Amino acid sequence: MRLGSIVLFVAVCSFSAYYVYEPIPEDIDQRWKLMLTNTFFRSLSHLADFSELVGLKDYMGVMYVVTLIERIAPVSDEHVHVTVESFDGVEVLLYQPKRQSGNTEPRRALIYLHGGGWCLGSSYMSPYDLVARKIATELNAVVLSVEYRLAPAHHFPIPYEDVYRVVKHFLQVGVLAQYSVDPGRIAVSGDSAGGNLAAAVSQQLLKDPTQKVQLKAQALIYPVLQALDLQTPSYQQNQDMPILPRTLMVRFWSEYFTSDRAFFRAMMANTHNNPESSTLLKFVNWSAFLPETYHRNYNYSPPALAQGEAGFESGGPSRSLADPRASPLLVPDAALRSLPKAYIITCEYDVLRDDGIMYATRLRAAGVEVTHEHYEAGFHGALMFTMWPMDFLIAHRMTDNYVKWLKENL
Repeated sequence: MRLGSIVLFVAVCSFSAYYVYEPIPEDIDQRWKLMLTNTFFRSLSHLADFSELVGLKDYMGVMYVVTLIERIAPVSDEHVHVTVESFDGVEVLLYQPKRQSGNTEPRRALIYLHGGGWCLGSSYMSPYDLVARKIATELNAVVLSVEYRLAPAHHFPIPYEDVYRVVKHFLQVGVLAQYSVDPGRIAVSGDSAGGNLAAAVSQQLLKDPTQKVQLKAQALIYPVLQALDLQTPSYQQNQDMPILPRTLMVRFWSEYFTSDRAFFRAMMANTHNNPESSTLLKFVNWSAFLPETYHRNYNYSPPALAQGEAGFESGGPSRSLADPRASPLLVPDAALRSLPKAYIITCEYDVLRDDGIMYATRLRAAGVEVTHEHYEAGFHGALMFTMWPMDFLIAHRMTDNYVKWLKENL
């Protein structure tokens, strides 16, 4: 009996070690902490797959647990007044720094869009609440955190349209005056899918002839910017990296557009493009827009057109592939020239690394002022890990640099 218990204990420990261990690059700080953190995400993903397979709950419905665990009820404190508002029918969290006596100067403002692959995440999550308070306090800025609707219940373009409506409402002269905001010192920002929405909104505002107030800056944190080529070097290099393996990112894209599993399979094979989107591949050609150092041993070949069961050439989700509101990298150079100054964060160990680098390259070529901060030991989602026990040194460094740039450029 004792021998059997020992054998069982050794077996459990061996299996646990095997399950937890991942071949994470040596230059990533706190590697074992990242392994343990990612064990939770992988376990939840396996549970979500099983739940969907047996018909209990869809995959994203289970993964939404990540959002619920971090969800809080933001409250005002001695420095910041927090309220829940509705801007053109969309819920927002509004952080207003409490004024010091005698200070009547107009304030800066930041519109923040949370990440989560358009399917997860919330402005009510504690890491977003923390960074909003930090920005409001250190910059004396009004921070607007948008609670846009999520896929798969609300496919593209609904999440984008929610965000655009909020931004348009907030940028009205009368609304800015109500919150004592300087119309010349407003930025939009977001991480991951939120970076996608921030970039798209920045572009679309310039096309609106009725828009009087424009943004001064855009801050994009490891943004996802194109859905045409899901085999860039960073997608290949980091396909199994925490916290965003390639399979999950492709699933986010697929769920953003449609619940059709055939489209997901086509995207996984990188054979989802249609004749219209294939004409835009020149804007996401990594062999032209990535510095040589990121090419490594990867060879460029344009993605193939959709065939077989995908059959998306004539309609359905494929119509969204060519829409720059979904993929901001798809606009021509002329549409980039008047964009506001940009701050772009990329991480080496992130499938989205090349999206951000290509956008930085194209913006600079178009004459836009760009600050590109690349974290050689960074991984996707790092900014979110600022809360104990899943706090990482890189998260605090990234946050400090981000806030410093906003302070100097907004």
